[in-house]
Amino acid sequence: MKLGLTQHLRAEQRLVQSPQMIQAMQILQCPMTELQDQIEHELQENVFLEVKEPSAEPSEDGPPGGPDSDGNDAPGLDEKLEAQFSAELDQLEQRVDTGPRTAKGSAEESDRRYEMLYNTPDAEQSLSDHLLEQARMADLSAELFAVVEHVVYSLDSDGRLAESAEEIANDLLVPIPLVEEAVSVVRSFEPVGMGARNVTDCLLMQLDNLGFARPLTRRIVEHHLDDLALNKLPKIAKETGASIDDIKECWEFLREHLNPHPGAAFQRTDVGVVTPDVVVEEVAGKFEVRALRGSIPELAISTQYRSLLKQARSDPRLYEFLRRKIEAAKWFIEAVHQRQSTIQRIADEIVQRQTGFLRHGVQRLEPMKMQDVADAVGVHISTVSRAISGKYIQTPQGIMEMKRFFSGGTRTDDGHMISQRAIKEKVRDIVDREDKSQPLSDDQLVEELGKQGIKIARRTVTKYRKSLGIESSTRRREY
Repeated sequence: MKLGLTQHLRAEQRLVQSPQMIQAMQILQCPMTELQDQIEHELQENVFLEVKEPSAEPSEDGPPGGPDSDGNDAPGLDEKLEAQFSAELDQLEQRVDTGPRTAKGSAEESDRRYEMLYNTPDAEQSLSDHLLEQARMADLSAELFAVVEHVVYSLDSDGRLAESAEEIANDLLVPIPLVEEAVSVVRSFEPVGMGARNVTDCLLMQLDNLGFARPLTRRIVEHHLDDLALNKLPKIAKETGASIDDIKECWEFLREHLNPHPGAAFQRTDVGVVTPDVVVEEVAGKFEVRALRGSIPELAISTQYRSLLKQARSDPRLYEFLRRKIEAAKWFIEAVHQRQSTIQRIADEIVQRQTGFLRHGVQRLEPMKMQDVADAVGVHISTVSRAISGKYIQTPQGIMEMKRFFSGGTRTDDGHMISQRAIKEKVRDIVDREDKSQPLSDDQLVEELGKQGIKIARRTVTKYRKSLGIESSTRRREY
């Protein structure tokens, strides 16, 4: 065998994505809020990109590459290339000025429309702040307050304490009695249940605070809480000797007066603002689709680029740098416009296929695949996937994610295709109408769906039931 270095020629075809293609795909996939951030970043990075004011007019300056102020041609410049580049910019400006408006009204009007969605109040006070405020009013010694503060910050979101007194004492290097006193102080704070070891301890603390609970209620909390959660009322009745009616009365008392999550009221919840990218409205019996710009500004190339290019005519390196920046601004504007156009076309196709859902609701949702929409629009299936990712559509049936329109289906006995979401809604409807004293098992749900011409496996029904958050027949039963 001969060892050594050799050279070979090989011809092959490979698809190479240009930076402009990658940028266009990223912009297409961005939800509206992320696109706003990307536009802000691009405005800071590229001085030739600016927000077009409503009153801005196209620049009337002559194209770059003409004679200079003295009437002499600039030396060392490719006049043909410069004229071609200027023509491209003129065409882009004209397209930006006269391009189709995919939304009615200006961006300011759209902002005002969704303004109250952004004015959502935030949580005023955290659980730890609330408890420490009570500690400061309790006139505690500095040593005790330091341990109380540690205990407060050791609580979980429900106000429960997982660490033992010995563990806290070892961490702080303080006596165990001091830690026990600090825990007792925290357990006396409002809301009742702070510092509890578990859910049983939390409920017992609240029962002690009420002072008027039946002994049976306390016994259920102490010994039968798991059985109560599993709806095993006959078992509890057998072990306690009480009637099922008495147990149901105790259960109702627990639901009404006790809270197993007393710290939940202080949890900070981030309220996500959903801004639809597409709005569907019914006008004169037909559905109209509008792609919204939201607060996305109208972009344009700065009017100063022509004068800067003229000043750089004598410096080829500076001229080439300015040309690349202008080219980047041009590609970015094109990508944003292409995003709006692609979303509009895909939304048009979705609405055309889902008129039954728009008029009658989810039970008329038709099965639909991304490949079908991609073929109809004339794009790749990955483009459809990117275009609907994180996008929302406002319909007469409410605001929903665009990807929820795409689902598989099952063929009914009459040959009609029904979507998975429609089947789920039928399962929910059957459960809502069932006799709660004798709830339907999953096998019986299969039989009920079969009566409507829908034949699916029991495991599929179980999967749909769990995805809907519907408990099993044992836990749904009412005694």
